[in-house]
Parts: sequence; structure tokens; C-alpha cells
Amino acid sequence: MKEYIKDQIKKSYETKQAIYENDELISKIEELAKKCVELYQTNKKTILAGNGGSAADAQHIAAELVGRYGFDRASIPSLALTTDTSNLTAIGNDYGYDYIFSRQLEGMGHEGDIFIGISTSGNSVNLLKAFESAKKKGIFTVALTGKDGGQMAKDADMAIIVPSNSTPRIQESHILIGHILCDIIEQEIFGDGIKTTVDA
Repeated sequence: MKEYIKDQIKKSYETKQAIYENDELISKIEELAKKCVELYQTNKKTILAGNGGSAADAQHIAAELVGRYGFDRASIPSLALTTDTSNLTAIGNDYGYDYIFSRQLEGMGHEGDIFIGISTSGNSVNLLKAFESAKKKGIFTVALTGKDGGQMAKDADMAIIVPSNSTPRIQESHILIGHILCDIIEQEIFGDGIKTTVDA
């Protein structure tokens, strides 16, 4: 069993190594971080959503921004569309599960916000419909996916695709990327900014 555990850890860091070595992917993460900083400087918000484990990731990232990530500072507005059970069940019951995120975006999203849809496959119908609603309102859309990116990568304004076909490895990398975004946003807005060289 120990070897199995070690193998799981090895596969996890191999996926992260693949991200580390992918300059194009790193540049996209950097671009999104800069866009989020610009968004917060104009008093807009990030909105996140996903299903299952990706719902938990959406809530995790939003909580780091609203609460704190690395140090005490003012709260940063971020909204996870996966947390209000009354909204989710009412919309699901009245309109169907495919509309649980798009309907919320119609009511709570505003032009200039950023919507991050999280899906390991990139084919979640409710997120695809959310992208449609977001674009109608002038909301910038981001697909945080894996595998081949799915339809979400084609429909989004920006796609960040983890180079893996394994759902657990993709989800582990999604939260890493989320933490990097939170760190940069916090440092740029409330700290001394991200230095060009990082201490070993």
C-alpha cells in the first residue's frame, strides 16, 4: 500500500511539473491574475461555479478572496454560485439543473465581472449555459478545465487547461492555480506586489 500511496503522490507532482514546464499555460495564469487585479481596482467581482468537487473548489477560492489568503487585509468581493441551496433548488425545480448557474448570473452578474467556470471535462452543460448568460451581460468568461478542454474551452474568452486526463490530478491542479491567483491578487492590491525574483 505504501508504494501505491507514493505512486499517487508521484502522479500528482508529475502533473504539476507538466504545468511548470508549459510556458503558454503559465502565461495564461499570469494574464488571468493581471485581469483579476484590474477588475478589483474598478470595484468589480469574480464569480465562480462548478459541479461536485469543482463546486468545492469554486467555494474554496471565493472564500480565500472574501476572507483572507496570506495576510489580513480588506475583503475582496468574490461569489460562488454553488452555495445558496434555495437558489439552486428553486432554479433546478422551476427551470432545470442546466440553468442553476446561468439564472444566478442573470441576476447577480454585472458588466466587467469575471466568471470562472470550473470543470475537469470542460463539458458541463450548466456551465456552458452560464457562459452564454455571462457574455450577454459583458462578463469575461474563463474555463478552468483539464483533458482537451471540452466545449467550455472553445466558448470561453480564456481557457486554462490542466494537461491531464485524470480527474483527481486535474482537481489538485485547479486548487493550486486558484491559490496562485489569490496570492497574486492579494499581493498586488494590498501587499508590496509580486517581485520579479522569488527567494529560494
